[in-house]
Amino acid sequence: MRKSTLFILLALLLVSVVALSACGGKATPTQAPAEEKPAAEATQAPAVEATEAPAMEKKEFKVGLVTDVGRINDRSFNQSAWEGVKMAADKLGLTENDIKYIETKDAKDYADNINQFVENGYNVIISVGFALGDATHQAATENPDIMFIGVDQFQADPLPNYAGLIFPEDKAGYLAGVLAASLDKTGTIAAVLGTDLVPPVVAFKEGYEAGAKATKPDIKLISTYHPGELSQAFVDPEWGAATAKQAMDQGADVVFGAGGMTGNGALQEVAAAAEAGKEVYCIGVDTDQWETLPAAHPCLVSSAMKLITPGVAELITKAAAGDFPGGNYVGDVGLAPFHDFEDKVPQDVKDLLAKTKEGLLDGSIDTGYHPGG
Repeated sequence: MRKSTLFILLALLLVSVVALSACGGKATPTQAPAEEKPAAEATQAPAVEATEAPAMEKKEFKVGLVTDVGRINDRSFNQSAWEGVKMAADKLGLTENDIKYIETKDAKDYADNINQFVENGYNVIISVGFALGDATHQAATENPDIMFIGVDQFQADPLPNYAGLIFPEDKAGYLAGVLAASLDKTGTIAAVLGTDLVPPVVAFKEGYEAGAKATKPDIKLISTYHPGELSQAFVDPEWGAATAKQAMDQGADVVFGAGGMTGNGALQEVAAAAEAGKEVYCIGVDTDQWETLPAAHPCLVSSAMKLITPGVAELITKAAAGDFPGGNYVGDVGLAPFHDFEDKVPQDVKDLLAKTKEGLLDGSIDTGYHPGG
């Protein structure tokens, strides 16, 4: 064997020995990763948790509202309920995509409109008005995982997922009657009303008349219900205007309008008379109509409020918190501020209204309205 060849063989042998020493004398190259893997996992896991953990996913929460026949901007009942939805959305951080409404054009569509929200997975569905009660109760029975809010829908057969938002309208009407009789100078006041098929409208009327009589026993009252069907009674401003004009022609100098857009027509007719120089007043309903019906400003001394907006907002918030109250949920009522008429309402009348409200709240004043009793 040549010396050069022997030299090469010796060199290769030396390199192999050095490589084995560097590996700690281990014979299998795959053993090192197997032993080192636990240590690598222990050091890397915290880093992954700290920098790569996914953010908490926001739970979807959708709210739908179905109006009674009419519009979402009716400046009264439907609008007040929708404002409650928006108030709750602001509080809960919901977006415009989380809240929707459907305007009912025909009463036969109540159930179909509610079911649109059911089929699209809405968490809370609000239906506005007494007339939607049957359709809402049916939907709530068939969909126990959805929460339903029925504005002006008394619950005779309560369900845990269905809250009827109701109000003591007779008390709000009573305060309006006290105010009307106190401002009256002709001895005659009037009320232009929706249909007597709706108990809350009857409660407003009965309370209004009782409050007026308690203040001025000999006062003359002209109270007129809309003669049409339920689907027409709240969307007829022309009839409301004509009826208010007739009442003023008969001497009424204060007119209470309680009937959605129909009542709004009455208020605007009185406002036109006030602008023409006639000393007349009008009183709105459901919400503070000074904010929603500017056309009535010339005569609008106050409104008999059902606090629908905060009532709807509170029930939605409770639903989101998992604290939803089924059955009947009683909202608050009261008179709206006098706004530009603040100086035209005498202090003794303001004191009387404050005392009357206290009596209504503590039960020492009875409106005389006892439905079913």
